[in-house]
Amino acid sequence: MPDDDDAVFKALADPSRRRLLDRLFDRDGQTLGELEEEFAMSRFGVMKHVRVLEDAGLVVTRKDGRSTRHFLNPIPIQLVADRWVDKYRDERVTALVDLKTALESRQEPRS
Repeated sequence: MPDDDDAVFKALADPSRRRLLDRLFDRDGQTLGELEEEFAMSRFGVMKHVRVLEDAGLVVTRKDGRSTRHFLNPIPIQLVADRWVDKYRDERVTALVDLKTALESRQEPRS
């Protein structure tokens, strides 16, 4: 499982890959051409990012006639959340985050 976690963290570390996942979350089953419309990079660049997401199990591809469609697989993210995020979700930590947010919102900007 640690290797799976490492692949998911590596995939999520890049903002372009997170944007790709967001696009698939908004509209699943897009082609590579549809995915690359929002990015200022080559088709090959987008393809490399999609491949990293596939290797991490976050994206599943399926042939649909002549095109290939890409689908979000949220299970690896949920597994990482269960293992790494949820255990830090504690009433004390939540209270500290709430306190930090409240204090930061009360601070006046320094000139």
